[in-house]
Amino acid sequence: MPRPQGFSYEERKDGSVVLTHHGRAAGVLRGDRAAKFLAEVETGDAQLTMARWTGAYRFGNERQARNHPRNQGGRTRRG
Repeated sequence: MPRPQGFSYEERKDGSVVLTHHGRAAGVLRGDRAAKFLAEVETGDAQLTMARWTGAYRFGNERQARNHPRNQGGRTRRG
């Protein structure tokens, strides 16, 4: 599985943290969650940490699944 890339974060004056992925907003953390994120990103792999915190930690087969014949067309599945 390829290593996550393209993530960045910006710490704001109010203490919140804005996470972006390839320039697009991926999440905003506030309060205790922002502090916990900042502590974790400084001690570990920053890209992997940001991928986990944004929920963008994928399996690498999304493009392949999107192009599969069963996923073509306008029908949607209902519960």
